[in-house]
Amino acid sequence: MTLVYTPYDSTNEPLVPRPESNSKAGLAPLLLTVVELVRQLLEAQIIRRMEGGILSESDLDRAAESIQKLQEQILHLCEIFEVDPKELNINLGEFGTLLPEPGSYYPGEDSTKPSVLELVDRLLNTGVVVEGNVDLGLAKLDLIHLKLRLVLTSQPV
Repeated sequence: MTLVYTPYDSTNEPLVPRPESNSKAGLAPLLLTVVELVRQLLEAQIIRRMEGGILSESDLDRAAESIQKLQEQILHLCEIFEVDPKELNINLGEFGTLLPEPGSYYPGEDSTKPSVLELVDRLLNTGVVVEGNVDLGLAKLDLIHLKLRLVLTSQPV
């Protein structure tokens, strides 16, 4: 199985690498895209809490400064790995893109074609519980039994 990083492209052709991409960067573009996804999720949660009046001025100042420093580090790593920051996105075909277009998403507002980031942000804001059982085995023998419960939310539990 081969995993190929694909910069966002407005066409609906999923997972096709661009020829101008820096092939020497390896997994760096994919990892930077994931870090950017997390950064944008954190930023969305800060905005939601700011608008909800949950953050004090000092909390907001610290959060804004931290988000800014994280963004600067991402840009610095893009420079090191010769990755264009505008290419930090993945087109997932029918699922849309991983990240929204710059300026197209604001937490709490609906969009007609949400990105994965928007869906995860909404899910975090609402909360979800996932339960499941996993049995791993070999030679028709169940050897490992896992019972999982995952609570995913941005609210205190």
